[in-house]
Amino acid sequence: MSSSPDAIAAAAILFVVIAAYALFGGADFGGGVWDLLAGGAQRGRAPRQLIDESITPVWEANHVWLIFILVLLWTAFPPAFAAIMTALFVPLSLSLLGIVLRGVGFAFRHTAERLRMEQFAGATFASASFITPFFMGTVVGAVATGQVPAHPHGNILGAWTSTTAIMTGFLFVAACAYISAVYLVLEAHHRGDRRLARYFALRATAAGVVTGLLAGATFAELSSSAPRLFDRLTGIALPLVAISIAAGIAVLVMLWLGWYRDLVLRAMAAIAVATVVWGWGLAQYPYLLPTSLTLTAGRAPNGTLVAEFVVTGLAVLLVAPGFALLYFLQQRRLLSAAESESDLRLAARMEGSGPGQPAAVAAPVGVRLTTAVVLAILAARAIRDVFSRSNRR
Repeated sequence: MSSSPDAIAAAAILFVVIAAYALFGGADFGGGVWDLLAGGAQRGRAPRQLIDESITPVWEANHVWLIFILVLLWTAFPPAFAAIMTALFVPLSLSLLGIVLRGVGFAFRHTAERLRMEQFAGATFASASFITPFFMGTVVGAVATGQVPAHPHGNILGAWTSTTAIMTGFLFVAACAYISAVYLVLEAHHRGDRRLARYFALRATAAGVVTGLLAGATFAELSSSAPRLFDRLTGIALPLVAISIAAGIAVLVMLWLGWYRDLVLRAMAAIAVATVVWGWGLAQYPYLLPTSLTLTAGRAPNGTLVAEFVVTGLAVLLVAPGFALLYFLQQRRLLSAAESESDLRLAARMEGSGPGQPAAVAAPVGVRLTTAVVLAILAARAIRDVFSRSNRR
């Protein structure tokens, strides 16, 4: 059963972006998991501060990968998108709720003035960081095991509450914690903080072991819940599975030896996660929804797929350099350094003003909010005028 090259190419792009989201977005979710497990306010202060400083510059940008996944699945494979969104509406909605709550918690805990509100916002951020990857994992488990039919009539509770789907959910949480801890080890190492580097190295090792055990248990469960997928994972996709295992073991050995080589450790951790995603895609081929919807039956028309390739090319040319620059600046702490320098400069101006001189302070929040509202109204009126003139023509 063969598929057209353009459908295969679109599916390959989809799984590459899924792997990117698993790495970058997963690291963000994992940071929230470690925030949740960091302990009390005093004990967890240093780990939470490192997590905050590592996530703050990039946590919103990483959801671009998720948006790309949804848009690509919607436009390139509309029947699969419709079936997944219908049959798995509940876990997808819970994942979305987790993303929203996570963002709210992360933002408000940095601006809360009362300790109780700060703690509540922090707990919201940390709990949502667990909820989101868990329900995303149940969605993948439901799809991979063939529990999503091509034409569902509504939410299918049994699809995402099966043993395999639940185990996949926990596997996603563990993998996020693992990749995040590895990155945090390197972040602490760059700052010369040996104590925090060792702190996260121990947790990365524990998360790696737990991830391996959950992966093995889920793999064994697939032999009965999804025999075709299991056979393909032990057949054509076995080299990718083996590479993932080897990379994971290499990461654990490097952490145990304290060999924190940035490029090598990041690459091995990324390979360990990405090859699992690609192995799943290869094992599932040629199905979008195993046994019910193939790539050929679920693909969009040629013109749409060509447009997808053009948009993907533009994203590589325009968006990828922006991401590269963002991560480059974040790794060198230039974004947080610039903010700190600005704060220090403002404090110096305020302290340097004499007794009879007014301090140079920022405009009140109400003034800034009013200005933003006025500008938004003016922009809306300008857009309306442009469209009304074009309609008259």
